Amino acid sequence: MNWLRDLPIRRKLTLVIVLTCSMVLLLACGVLATYEVINFRQNMVRDTSVLADVLAKNTQAALTFQDESAARQTLQALQKEPNVVAACLYDEKGNPFADYKRNGAEVDLPAHPSPDGHSFDSGRLSVFRPIILNDKRIGTLYLQSGLEGLYRQLRLFASLAAMVLIGSVLVALVLSSRLQRPISQPILSLAAIARSTAENKDYTVRVPPVGGDETGQLTDAFNQLLASIEERDRALSDANDSLRQEITERKSAEERVQSQLNRLELLHRITRAISERQDLKSIFQVAIRTLEEHLPLDFAGICLHEQGDNVVKVVSVGIRSEVLAQEFSNPESATIPINQNDFSRCIRGELVYEPDISHSDFALFKQLVGAGLRAVVAAPLMVESKIFGILIASRRETQSFSSGDCEFLRQLSEHVALAAHQTQLYEALHQAYDDLRQTQQAVMQQERLRALGQMASGIAHDINNAISPVALYTESLLESEPGLSERARQYLETIQRAIDDVAQTVSRMKEFYRQREPQLTLTPVQLNPLIQQVIDLSRARWSNMSQQHGVSITVETELAPELPAILGIESEIREALVNLVFNAIDAMPDGGKLTLRTKLARAAKASPDTPAPGQIQVEISDTGIGMDEDTRRRCLEPFFTTKGERGTGLGLAMVYGIARRHNAEIEIDSALGKGTTIRFVFPVPETSEAVVSPDMVPFTIPTGLRILVVDDDPMLIKSLRDALEMDGHHVVTASGGQDGIDAFRKAHGGAEPFAVVITDLGMPYVNGREVAAAIKGTAPAVPIILLTGWGQRLVAEGDIPPHVDRILNKPPRLREIREALFQLVAAKS
Repeated sequence: MNWLRDLPIRRKLTLVIVLTCSMVLLLACGVLATYEVINFRQNMVRDTSVLADVLAKNTQAALTFQDESAARQTLQALQKEPNVVAACLYDEKGNPFADYKRNGAEVDLPAHPSPDGHSFDSGRLSVFRPIILNDKRIGTLYLQSGLEGLYRQLRLFASLAAMVLIGSVLVALVLSSRLQRPISQPILSLAAIARSTAENKDYTVRVPPVGGDETGQLTDAFNQLLASIEERDRALSDANDSLRQEITERKSAEERVQSQLNRLELLHRITRAISERQDLKSIFQVAIRTLEEHLPLDFAGICLHEQGDNVVKVVSVGIRSEVLAQEFSNPESATIPINQNDFSRCIRGELVYEPDISHSDFALFKQLVGAGLRAVVAAPLMVESKIFGILIASRRETQSFSSGDCEFLRQLSEHVALAAHQTQLYEALHQAYDDLRQTQQAVMQQERLRALGQMASGIAHDINNAISPVALYTESLLESEPGLSERARQYLETIQRAIDDVAQTVSRMKEFYRQREPQLTLTPVQLNPLIQQVIDLSRARWSNMSQQHGVSITVETELAPELPAILGIESEIREALVNLVFNAIDAMPDGGKLTLRTKLARAAKASPDTPAPGQIQVEISDTGIGMDEDTRRRCLEPFFTTKGERGTGLGLAMVYGIARRHNAEIEIDSALGKGTTIRFVFPVPETSEAVVSPDMVPFTIPTGLRILVVDDDPMLIKSLRDALEMDGHHVVTASGGQDGIDAFRKAHGGAEPFAVVITDLGMPYVNGREVAAAIKGTAPAVPIILLTGWGQRLVAEGDIPPHVDRILNKPPRLREIREALFQLVAAKS
């Protein structure tokens, strides 16, 4: 009953009256409803019995003469009695003779009559009356009436009772709300004055008298208590006023002394804090935020000034000042003119204090006034008699800066200016040191790459000769053997790609120190299919070999859809990615996850209006051992390796060379124990013009040519001869430069001269240049094709031998040889 205890006294009195009236009315309604039910049932029994007696007399003749039709017709007269649901006429033996059921009523009539009388059961009234003729019982009449009338009467009574109850409650509520006021109002007034006195400490108020009953006695006692308290409070207030005045005078003196100490402490704190900073923005922020918190200020900022300019630039505002700065449209990096205004005095080295800027014409002061500021102090930042900035402080109240505040700001500006000047000197020295270090690292990197390129060029010839037969036979098998199985064809295509990559690697080993050659033919390269080729080429390392050592490496791909093509050399990019995959596998000796990812990114310097991303990124991520900062910085240097005797230190250097030739950047994210991510960042081509690959130019394969092949490598001679003979040519080989010259001169004087000569460049005793010169001296019209691993280099440096008609790179490709033969021999003929 806590809720009843907390109710106001007015509601308690009202609730008691309303509940009492409601309970009395409910009891009366219950008695009346019981009376109505009993009376209705008595009347219903009487009416039904009278009706049954009448029907009994009307059916005497039908029973006597056994006229069932007449009896049924007599019972049909019950249609006019809405309460009668069914009736049945039984003969003298108790068998049903005729019955009646109201339309739509489902009634089960008794099979035999019950004793005379009536009964209420299952919501109905059943009446059995005898049929007497000449003091002899000839049958029985059964009537069944429904109680719907009773229910209707009860519903009507309930509706009326509810209306009466609601109306009575409302009347009782209205009357009780008025009748309880003489009791509750004095108590409520007393409670309100007591609460007001406790809250406001005003003991002069009094409660008006209300009469001589108990409530009036309580009111008089409360007024006497207030009078006693008022007298004591007045005496205490007089003593407090005297003491307060004395304390105020002492505190005023202490505050003046403490203010001076606080300013000195604040100046010391700011000076110590800015001396620990090494950048201008940090120094300015420390000074401004400390001023905002401890001086305090409503707005604080620092502007910088360049000698000779007529403006100052806002470079820093405090955290609390940012909102105000936005309000008057003067955030960081805004400029303020300093023509003939108060700032011009400050630029000349004066401390400017404006106690009230409400009527100033200076544009900045108008903006400050618009933000609610009124007083401004501007202190110059000066070092060696040169002004390079201004410290601005402002408050909302006019005349709010004392002379001590202005002196403090002047001293602070000197300390801030000195710290800022030292920071500028430190930053200039640090920048010069960084520039020098980067220049030294670039020179060292270039020299290492140059040495590697010169060393690698010496072995290119032998490697090209070794892989040339493999390249020729692989291309020939793919072209001439249509019955190869799908798996065999895939294996040969993988071998062919690997050979192309090896050839490109050999040709690039001597080009580390060079930028991308302008004569290189760049073609569109789709990176997503290239990623799948890299996975296939490296599968033996990350799947088979790893499982042999009991290590599980999972390879996943996250490829961006609809990735645009880049311009580059597919074999070089593929080789670089395979190299990175191998390094990632080596970095996971206990297994892990290798992720190859492509995505689009906006260029770092792109504008927001750039319609397309400016960069395509390819990432190789592993969960391996990672690298420390020193290893990450040096990992691209030639001959630097962390693999001991297993490593050569050339893998990532080659990757770096490939990236430079494609104008791409390499980003390396790594930490010990957290794996490594190496990211290629390729620029998206500015134009969408497709570069036509040489493989797309149609030509007719020539046949029946007599060809002289000159080379010192027997395997290369054999593979070239087999390939050319499959095209229907007649091939003669020579194992050296002099043998080739002799064979050509001999055939030239006979009936079957050579239509074309294919010769190697690097041969002992007599090289390819001398062979070409000798043959052109004998037959100037015979075309000469030179095979060499330095083809692109010779073209780039303009070092093409004068007697050579076409240069082909090693290892040679059948299509390139056929195209050269077509252009040099067949097309001319």
